[in-house]
Amino acid sequence: MPLAVCATPIGNLEDVTLRVLRELREADLVLCEDTRRTRVLLDRHGIEARLRSYHEHNEAARTAEVLPRLEAGERVALVSDAGMPGINDPGARLIDAALDAALPVTVLPGPSAVETALVASGLVGERYQFLGYLPRGAGAREAVWEELARWPWPAVAFESPQRLPETLRSLAGRLPERRAAVCRELTKQHEEVVRGTAVELAARYPEPPRGETVLVLGGAEVEVDDGVAVAAVAELVAAGAPRRVAADVVAGLTGVARNALYRESL
Repeated sequence: MPLAVCATPIGNLEDVTLRVLRELREADLVLCEDTRRTRVLLDRHGIEARLRSYHEHNEAARTAEVLPRLEAGERVALVSDAGMPGINDPGARLIDAALDAALPVTVLPGPSAVETALVASGLVGERYQFLGYLPRGAGAREAVWEELARWPWPAVAFESPQRLPETLRSLAGRLPERRAAVCRELTKQHEEVVRGTAVELAARYPEPPRGETVLVLGGAEVEVDDGVAVAAVAELVAAGAPRRVAADVVAGLTGVARNALYRESL
């Protein structure tokens, strides 16, 4: 049987998929970041399962323990407290070990704080960058703002509520007019999405808010001459590049919409 990597709700317990519920119900073993948190989910849906902890402090030992059970054909489900295991949550070590051992791994998709925040922010683009947790150090954080200064697409980051005010002040100091959104307690009863410039958000959150937060940054507003961008597509096509590939490349470099570049270059 494959290792089943299961996405779980980021807040509202009703957001779990039917497929994940079936897998948790039929698994011989459920590995979870916090057995107490997972037990709440299982109890909500009337599921009894054998739980074992799998977190950052026991990943190595637990992987060595579980791998032979997978090889023996046991059905193992892997979950984290919320979202997808392996994405800023424990799980990558076991997944890598299973793949290295040529054991099947299947991923059961589900809720994601990244995509939920991105859409709720109203800052969606044709692509986006996921930053994970922002660095704690001031210098490292400034380096992130420098990297994003001319990045034309949205960026999504996790941040603790305790560090959020300091992070927003830092962002406002470097990119004061950058559009952004603070998404708090997503899918929960007190969900809140506050949109504005970096300066406005820094003023809105002088003190740490309650609950988990996701920060979404809009892309840099880079002024590009559309005619020059279209000409660049035409030059790449003349050099032998497929038109769609040329439009993709120029769109990525300039921020001009890919579809518009393709259409205007015909």
